[in-house]
Amino acid sequence: MTEVDVPRGISFPASLSVPRAGVVDRILATAYDLFSQRGIRDVGVNELIELSGVAKSTFYRHFPSKDDLVLAVLALRDHIWFDEVMAEVQHRSRTSEEELLVIFDVFAERLGDGGYQSNMLIRVLMEMGPDHPLGKACVGYLARIRGHVQTLAEDAGLERCGEFARAWHLLLKGSIISAMEGDPQAAELARLMAKSLIDRHSAQD
Repeated sequence: MTEVDVPRGISFPASLSVPRAGVVDRILATAYDLFSQRGIRDVGVNELIELSGVAKSTFYRHFPSKDDLVLAVLALRDHIWFDEVMAEVQHRSRTSEEELLVIFDVFAERLGDGGYQSNMLIRVLMEMGPDHPLGKACVGYLARIRGHVQTLAEDAGLERCGEFARAWHLLLKGSIISAMEGDPQAAELARLMAKSLIDRHSAQD
């Protein structure tokens, strides 16, 4: 997994209703929104500089290359998932098994209404490929999510937790693609399938 440090002073994008403050925050928030909507290759550095409202020299002082910026945005995406999304999931769940289902509810609420385009990791991975440094970073972050799911499965007392985590992750990623295709019930269907998956991996008396 590519190690990427989130810059100090980082804040969440405006699309997540978190205030922006500071030069680095403005650049990251702008890049997050543009990359989510249009992908990596379609967004140029000059556009990022203009919309961020920073000088070119300031931009390059913080991010010497576009890839450096993308890596920081991916780190922000990972930060949002674990500090925001998973915190909300835990707040709404009483058990690890419930967490494995509530994730789909929270995911649908946050990324619904066309927002599935903002699943940064899958978009960048599909655009850049798994052998590109940015693709490798996405693979690493996706593996972190899968590892967290495996831990939840273990805490829930499920059997064959590694296999479960892989299958659960397939449901999540599949629901994202289906939602991008225009299926508004993708997350709901994935949740139902996840419940069947849990039943299948539950320990037998």
